Amino acid sequence: MADASLIRCPACGATNRVASERLAPGTKAVCGRCKTALTAGAAPIVVTDATFADEVERSPLPVLLDLWAPWCGPCRMVGPTVDQLAVELAGRVRVAKMNVDDNPATSARFGIRSIPTLLVFKDGREVDRIVGVQPKAAIAARLAAIS
Repeated sequence: MADASLIRCPACGATNRVASERLAPGTKAVCGRCKTALTAGAAPIVVTDATFADEVERSPLPVLLDLWAPWCGPCRMVGPTVDQLAVELAGRVRVAKMNVDDNPATSARFGIRSIPTLLVFKDGREVDRIVGVQPKAAIAARLAAIS
């Protein structure tokens, strides 16, 4: 499988290596452990204080974590860009979102004082931080330098 993606099962959390042709429209890829249908990065995953360690720190892939709030105008501006990156980088970078209002512990742990903030993790550690609205190309370039 030269052209394969790593996809995390939404049901059991297992990481599956899936050939690109199995992700084409009209085909069906399933989890090797629980047989749940898999989709390639249709949307960013939602992370909470409780799931942060499992979803971000223990991820085999680099993670782009969008720290946002629903009342924040700039957060709503960068949201569609993060959604597009989730689809484009599926299997190479995990993209996640965390509402800072609902998850104060993680926000405090990383000293988030301004939103939107995009944190980039590799091997469970923060390796980059992007604060404020940035163009998609700038975010993608920063991710390319890490992954």
